[in-house]
Amino acid sequence: MDVGALRYFSIFKGLEESQIKPFADKATSVDVATGNNFIVEGDVGDSVFLLLEGEVEINQALTLTMNKGEVDNREKAIIKLTSEIKPLFGEMSLFNEGDRRTASVKALTDCKLAKITKEELFEICNAHPETGYKVMQNLCRTLCGNLVKANQNVLKLTTAFSLILER
Repeated sequence: MDVGALRYFSIFKGLEESQIKPFADKATSVDVATGNNFIVEGDVGDSVFLLLEGEVEINQALTLTMNKGEVDNREKAIIKLTSEIKPLFGEMSLFNEGDRRTASVKALTDCKLAKITKEELFEICNAHPETGYKVMQNLCRTLCGNLVKANQNVLKLTTAFSLILER
């Protein structure tokens, strides 16, 4: 894979092209047709995906237990993202063995992605500790940013729910 295709992703912020090259060499290209999921909520995750071209939608199941034991598994679209902002997906699964995907990601257009497995990522980081340190710092920033957003969403939902109950 071309280094230039990866250089603007947050995971590689502050790295020289020579430091990104080992990741580009290991990254595999994945094409996903419109309407297909490339990450499915609940599946075991073992890789990170970088959106090179296209538009995607992130969905999460709204699992509710209905009366008589029925389960409602409708999904809620959380956000739509385009390749212009250089999003990455699956970063949470990099740090836990057997970690499950927390959302589904569906292609809204034909998409091209770069896929780097957990094994390959850590192999490169261990072989190049200075680069690995920067990549881990960048991943931590991404994870912390996502955690802050999730906390804000929980607060909004809790507030809305308490207002509804007060009526």
